[in-house]
Amino acid sequence: MKIRIVAGPVSVEAELASTPCATAVAGALPVTASPNEWGDEFYFGIPVHMPLDDTATRMVRAGDIGYWPPGNAIAIFFGPTPLSTGRDPVPASEVNIIGRITGDPELLKKARGSAFIRLEPAA
Repeated sequence: MKIRIVAGPVSVEAELASTPCATAVAGALPVTASPNEWGDEFYFGIPVHMPLDDTATRMVRAGDIGYWPPGNAIAIFFGPTPLSTGRDPVPASEVNIIGRITGDPELLKKARGSAFIRLEPAA
């Protein structure tokens, strides 16, 4: 499923995977939230409750979109996080990989401090 992520002045396209967790997230869209920032990661709660699955990992790349079960939250990675030792983001704990930004994830750096983030199906 193709989606759009809108954060303040920035809009990027993304694609959700064909997994049960990604399908549950897709079913909850559109969703608008106030994002938290952790380094170059936005995360925010979503009304989806799923356990870790076979995609669960702490090895993510900029552009990955994860679902973090402990917070029932979406995590969008666009660069290093406080746990990073290099250029790749490192989540606080395992996330289910549910999708990937298809454009340039670094554009989200321009959205830091945004009051809202919205995930919606792409037209």
